Amino acid sequence: MATAEATKQHKPVGASISQTRRRDRIRRHARLRKKVSGTAQRPRLVVNRSSRHIHVQLVDDLTGTTLAAASSIEADVRAVDGDKKAHSVRVGQLIAERAKAAGIDEVVFDRGGYSYGGRIAALADAAREGGLKF
Repeated sequence: MATAEATKQHKPVGASISQTRRRDRIRRHARLRKKVSGTAQRPRLVVNRSSRHIHVQLVDDLTGTTLAAASSIEADVRAVDGDKKAHSVRVGQLIAERAKAAGIDEVVFDRGGYSYGGRIAALADAAREGGLKF
C-alpha cells in the first residue's frame, strides 16, 4: 500500500518557483491542446504571453500554417499609451481586423495554459468586440 508521502508529487530539487510555474503552464496547455484544434474555416487563436509582450496567431492545425498574427512588439501597438493591458486590447483589435481581412469570422480560443483573466481576457474581449466569434 502506498503511503501519502510516497504518492505526493514533489518539485525537482533545485527547481525555482518560475520553473515550476512554467512546467505547470506547459502541462495545462498540453491538456488543452488535446481538445482544441483549428481548421481553415475556424482557426485556433493562440495566445503567448511574456512578462513584457503578448503575441497572438490564427493557426490552421490541419496544414500547420499561420493565417494571421499580431503582437505588442509592432510599432502601432507600442505607440498606444497605457499599460500592458491597454496593449493587449490593441493586439486583440488588430487580430480581429486581420482575421476579417482574411475572411475569418469564427475562431477557437487557445489561452495557452494561462489563466483567463487580466491581459488574456482583455485581448479576448477586444477580439470579440472586433467581430470574432469564439
